[in-house]
Amino acid sequence: MILPDAPIAQEGFFVTHFLTVADQARSIEFYVGVLGGKAVKEADPSYVKLANSWIILNSGGGPTPDKPEVLLETPRDLNRVSSFLNLRVADTWTCYRQWKAKGAEFLTEPLDNQGEEWRCYMRDPDGYLIEVGQYTQSAIDDFRRYLAATDKAPK
Repeated sequence: MILPDAPIAQEGFFVTHFLTVADQARSIEFYVGVLGGKAVKEADPSYVKLANSWIILNSGGGPTPDKPEVLLETPRDLNRVSSFLNLRVADTWTCYRQWKAKGAEFLTEPLDNQGEEWRCYMRDPDGYLIEVGQYTQSAIDDFRRYLAATDKAPK
């Protein structure tokens, strides 16, 4: 699937992930410079095309008429998380080494998660948690068995 440069749906919808950030330029540098995204719009809000999705970066604020009791802010406590970005990669170790060399801050190196995947976590400049994970062949086989059993296998 080839995505357009901006998440402008002609039909259906696109999934984007919105992050409230303290400094849009600093966040663009991370998502473009470290993770290899493409800046589509620089500010207010910033749009970054990241692999097969988009990240929207904007300053905090609010409330607004469409969310009258909601304030947008960066994470207050980096050890309490209700949501995180999950990057599924072909090779966790390669991504870990490349992104670490470009300045990404990882919590640990990639670890084996019960034989189902290799994964590690990093933080973006505002402290948002990002999982970097690679399925093992065992997990891929499990997906195939599930899809075959539910008749959802790709034709």
